[in-house]
Amino acid sequence: WTTVFQNADRSYQRAPVVTFTAGTQTGGCGPASSASGPFYCPADNKVYLDLSFAQQLSRRFGASGDLAWAYVVAHEIGHHVQTALGIEANVRRQQQNDPGNANLYLVRLELQADCFAGVWAHSAYERGDLEAGDIEEAVGAAEAVGDDRLGAQSREQWTHGSSALRAEWFRRGFESGDPN
Repeated sequence: WTTVFQNADRSYQRAPVVTFTAGTQTGGCGPASSASGPFYCPADNKVYLDLSFAQQLSRRFGASGDLAWAYVVAHEIGHHVQTALGIEANVRRQQQNDPGNANLYLVRLELQADCFAGVWAHSAYERGDLEAGDIEEAVGAAEAVGDDRLGAQSREQWTHGSSALRAEWFRRGFESGDPN
């Protein structure tokens, strides 16, 4: 992301990463437990990674492999990129101005973070850092954490998008390598 920002004549500050297993206290988003899973806190610009979720990803959701977990991390970093670009704040304003569609805006934000995770995977591919089957692992993880698979009963309850949409937006980012 540093290179992407530099190419756009912008500076990029990496997000600090905080790992936890039972729970943690954030610097602006309140306390979090392992039930929260991994998340990004825009108030303190940090990524919080629940390490027990990595095990759940494989055991509970059937998404295994190193790129499955890397997808999760890249997705959370994608939220940091959104904050750095002002996208997150813009979406929050749209939600306030159009509360009836607040979840729709949230889902779009999440799918963009999936796309950004795909853009990161594209850069890893270009560097020769990926092995055969890695992209399938990431796509499997994206599908595993879709709202339809996690038990959301209706689209109105969705916060991240369907399994198919999450995989589609990861693939779009990976295939294009373009954060635009």
